Amino acid sequence: MLRPRTTHFHPRLEPFNQTGIWKHWSGYLVAPQYQYSLNAEYYAIRNAVSLLDTSPLFKYRVTGGDARALLEHALARDVGACGVGRAQYTCWCDERGYVLQDGVVLQPEDGEYLLTAAEPTLRYFQRLARERGLTDVVVHDVTDDFGILALQGPHAHDVLGGLTDVADELRYFGVAKARVAGCEVIVSRTGYTGDLGYEVWIRAADALTVWDALMAEGKGHNITPIGTTALKMARVEAGLLLLGSDFHTSRFAWVDAQRETPVELGWSWMFRKLGEDGRDFVGRAAIEAELQQGTSRWMTVGLAVDWHDYERVHVAAGILAPHHEIYAETTMSVYRRGGKEWDYAGYVSSFLASSLLRRPIGIAKVPLDLAQPGSEVDLEVPVIRRPELVLARVERTPFFNPARKTALMTGSAAR
Repeated sequence: MLRPRTTHFHPRLEPFNQTGIWKHWSGYLVAPQYQYSLNAEYYAIRNAVSLLDTSPLFKYRVTGGDARALLEHALARDVGACGVGRAQYTCWCDERGYVLQDGVVLQPEDGEYLLTAAEPTLRYFQRLARERGLTDVVVHDVTDDFGILALQGPHAHDVLGGLTDVADELRYFGVAKARVAGCEVIVSRTGYTGDLGYEVWIRAADALTVWDALMAEGKGHNITPIGTTALKMARVEAGLLLLGSDFHTSRFAWVDAQRETPVELGWSWMFRKLGEDGRDFVGRAAIEAELQQGTSRWMTVGLAVDWHDYERVHVAAGILAPHHEIYAETTMSVYRRGGKEWDYAGYVSSFLASSLLRRPIGIAKVPLDLAQPGSEVDLEVPVIRRPELVLARVERTPFFNPARKTALMTGSAAR
């Protein structure tokens, strides 16, 4: 009988799980939340410091003389701009320019690339290497060899800085090798919360040692282990997309309506210097044509719900508008305003009643003529199982973007 695997940090995490609820993430057990109060975990991200186990992410190490050539061909964003000591958010597409996955690539040392992915992608990269005749490249699946801890929140630097000087040196999306509690780790100034944060790659044998060191150092900063739901709440505020919710891999789609391009996902910024980029990456011709001809079918945008209208439809039904710990990965229809009633226009894929921002927000797909900030639409919300329309406006993301996320954190000025 097959049993779910546990991450290298599970012996430390299990005692924290007050709810007793576990879910599967790529075959591993993870907790959606540890405390009964979901907001307690969420506010650890925004007000203190949180610690999240993201080890179930698939991890790949790409090395060899042809490593860069392979990644330049495979990834939509130019990995040549990701120098030594840098990380880069990127995606990879099929030949028709539809997104397969997104992930983060890191280059901690010259010629050594680390890549995270939500779904298995080893054979895909190996096949691309064979097709390109790239013989001096090795792609290793190192998922089981490393655990990853995400240290996120305004006091993340205080905690990490008490264990290694690397914390003072790292710029936003910087990467460095360091030692924590005598263990060699890889630290990147990255994260999925839209806040100040770091991600620490730790070898399996050192996982518990580094966990204990981080928890001990963070004790004075109210360090809090968090589950995946609090993380997802924060990522909606940050305008960060989730595979399986806000988009799906082209690989398993039946029809093109289930596929999306990087431009349609709001990632056209990845191609700002495409004219200066001579790479023959997978999907380039299709993406160039889309950009030049303006053939995107829709756009992924932020949507902010008018609180007064949201409250109105609930009060009219005799109930209070829900605003406490509301997070959903579901389809909520979007309609045009001012025309025919129930004139379908698009949908929301992720929805959050943000207690920090004091309003409901979402990530939505809308046609191009409604994609400009300020455009007004109607969002369908369920009120006692009855559909009601409330006013919502398109907004630029991120909804929440604190200066500390990218600020230079050096020496005493960081503290």
